[in-house]
Amino acid sequence: MKSLRTLVLACSVAAVAGCSNSYLDDTNSVALGGPGGAAGLPSDPTSIAYFQQAIGDRILFSVDQSTLDDAARVVLTAQADWLTSNPDYSAVIEGHADEQGTREYNLALGARRANAVREFLVSRGVAGSRLKTVSYGKERPLEICSAESCYAKNRRAVTVLAGGLTG
Repeated sequence: MKSLRTLVLACSVAAVAGCSNSYLDDTNSVALGGPGGAAGLPSDPTSIAYFQQAIGDRILFSVDQSTLDDAARVVLTAQADWLTSNPDYSAVIEGHADEQGTREYNLALGARRANAVREFLVSRGVAGSRLKTVSYGKERPLEICSAESCYAKNRRAVTVLAGGLTG
């Protein structure tokens, strides 16, 4: 009986140790590895880490808007240039909204935001077949509070890279 308990405990410890959420970033999005399967180093200009930190993987929107402002266009132009130079990557563009409004409204708004980003990237030469969109509406907030400072961070689109072309 004691050896059975020890075995169960050892299996439980091994199972918990194998669990890790290191594949999640602050948007709860899967940070998939590049063509080699790893996110890479921020110093490697072909890595996902470089894209996230040096290029920028997200843009913000105004209240109830899906139009791109000048700051968003700067980031998206850099994203388009990076994607053009790194053709082994595909991307999922996530649209997000703040907690104000209904679930249905925010899902539609998130979709419009993701599509605005996709259309911009395609207009800058990125093949549409490399880009997919998804809307999370208000379901995946970065900040949870009823203040404009939180809402502003949640009104966003995030470009999540994946290695290899799918499709």
